Amino acid sequence: MENKFCYKCDKVATSREHVPPICLFPEAKDVMGLNFRKDLITVPSCDEHNSKKSHDDEFLMLSIAGIVGNNLVGYLQSQTKVDRAIRRKCKDFLNKEVIKNYTHQTLKSKSGRKYPVLYGNPNYDRLVSCFEHIAYGIYFHEFGERFNGIVKMLLGFISYNDKNTQTMTEMVKEKFRVDEISKGIKGENPAIFKYQFFEPDQFGLIGMVMTFYEGTEAFVAFQPKNSKEPFDLSLSLLNAGIPTFIEVGGKTFEFNKK
Repeated sequence: MENKFCYKCDKVATSREHVPPICLFPEAKDVMGLNFRKDLITVPSCDEHNSKKSHDDEFLMLSIAGIVGNNLVGYLQSQTKVDRAIRRKCKDFLNKEVIKNYTHQTLKSKSGRKYPVLYGNPNYDRLVSCFEHIAYGIYFHEFGERFNGIVKMLLGFISYNDKNTQTMTEMVKEKFRVDEISKGIKGENPAIFKYQFFEPDQFGLIGMVMTFYEGTEAFVAFQPKNSKEPFDLSLSLLNAGIPTFIEVGGKTFEFNKK
């Protein structure tokens, strides 16, 4: 029997929502006729968590399709659909809504090829909110029930100003790579989106990595409502501001540098 309630709240579902949003998957006309809109994931949704967030879906597409490190499909999406969307907006839309105080810079690849990029401050809170919606949807799709608890997230493509947060992101990436027990990579269109759940740890936390365009990663921790509050001596020292070294996968990560 199909679930009658929303994937993110206890309201009655009135439609089905694509997770991730369908706009992230390029149209065939923009990617040399390739079909990336097959077997997309949908979950039951109320109006608030579907149709009323269409502007957030577009914001996410504009924010991540052209990130340096993405694959060719992401680049094509940024040069076609993203470009068309931006041209429809007001002159200072990018600076107000997507990436503030940006400057035009040029990156050079190992082969010597130059790439024009924008460098600035992303709308971080809105990005996290968008990824959180996707995380809730993927959890529902994976386990057949709404997640009840706290979701914590780090974005692997962000350069955090806080050194501890940046180091934590690098450590979490390494931890997922070498320490966690994977349930396997899933996603019918992995060039656009794939995800990987990990077995619960000793505290009941469930880890997940979401990857977009093969280069944009979001690291998620699901903490169920009735799980134990995680305690780790190293992290306690870290939070107390004490210089701390944590080793993961043969690499040492230093926090609270003096």
